[in-house]
Amino acid sequence: MEKKPETPMRKARRKYEEVNKEYRDQATKQFNTRLSRETHDEICDFLKKHRITKVELIYAGYMALQTQYGPKTTE
Repeated sequence: MEKKPETPMRKARRKYEEVNKEYRDQATKQFNTRLSRETHDEICDFLKKHRITKVELIYAGYMALQTQYGPKTTE
């Protein structure tokens, strides 16, 4: 398999990735979960139907769990 030719756009993207990799790594994180295909498709269909983003889903779930488990206590 041959490498694609170097173009100015490819060089610029590569340089951008090198410069901003650490910043982006610190700014965002992922949960990297695994769901069955059926469950994933069901969730995606629900979100699309109600125009909800995946980020909004995560925040709503987090807030619901905070309410369910109550305030954090230190013992």
